[in-house]
Amino acid sequence: MKRLSLLFAAALSVLPFIAQAQKKNEAPKELKVMSYNIRMGTADDGTNSWQYRYPATAIMIEDQNPDVFGVQEALDFQIRFIEENCRGYKCVGVGREDGKRKGEHMSIFYNKKTVSLLKWGTFWLSETPEEPSMGWDAACFRSATWALMKDRKTGRKFYYVNTHLDHKGAEAQKNGLKLIVDRISSINPEGYPMVLTGDFNIRPDNPALKDLDARMSSARKIAEKTDGHATFNGWAKPKQGNIIDYIYVSGFTACPEYQTVTKKYADRTYVSDHYPVVARLIF
Repeated sequence: MKRLSLLFAAALSVLPFIAQAQKKNEAPKELKVMSYNIRMGTADDGTNSWQYRYPATAIMIEDQNPDVFGVQEALDFQIRFIEENCRGYKCVGVGREDGKRKGEHMSIFYNKKTVSLLKWGTFWLSETPEEPSMGWDAACFRSATWALMKDRKTGRKFYYVNTHLDHKGAEAQKNGLKLIVDRISSINPEGYPMVLTGDFNIRPDNPALKDLDARMSSARKIAEKTDGHATFNGWAKPKQGNIIDYIYVSGFTACPEYQTVTKKYADRTYVSDHYPVVARLIF
């Protein structure tokens, strides 16, 4: 009986070490993010118009199942569609025309089960960023939405920024991106991990990316598994090197995978005139 008691005591004494070893062997916590230019729902794209492809968008989001994703070009009714048809997601963002509902939204969606929202805001890519406005030589109002979030499993806080640079104005592209880089520094004095997603409307060799490349890293470039697929398809076979959609990161320990999502959903060849891009990140 005494021998059994000693064996039981010995077993209890090693349990904490076994638990600690198991914890060390657990897979690191990943955060999956996505950037998706949804193509505005009022565009006359023939058989690729929103009225024909909206089911594919919901199926794609359900299949990819990102923890957080940013959309570009989304109009108010497209935002509502995602909220109503993609289970578990909430979003923040405003229309770029009036700071409320009018115009395209650069909204950030997050999975309520895996991520919690702490605070968020919007600024415009212009000389007057605190109010709806058009900057420099831009053809359109442009804005960026930011959010401070917390991973529910680890408790780790991180920032997420989502934007859409102008498609014509070179000065607007350069200065808009500089404004975003400066804001990223100012809103994140704690140095939390940061994600920036968006349609930049510029290719990877554009000099406007120089300052951003000095502060953050392109997930496409640093991922252990990656691709160089074009992200803009224009409803046709995309031209090689036509990469204009990005995921930039900082403060994460690794990026195991970056992917351009080219698969079909709901028998649709394209879910948009842009392919979604996704990245898996490790805190």
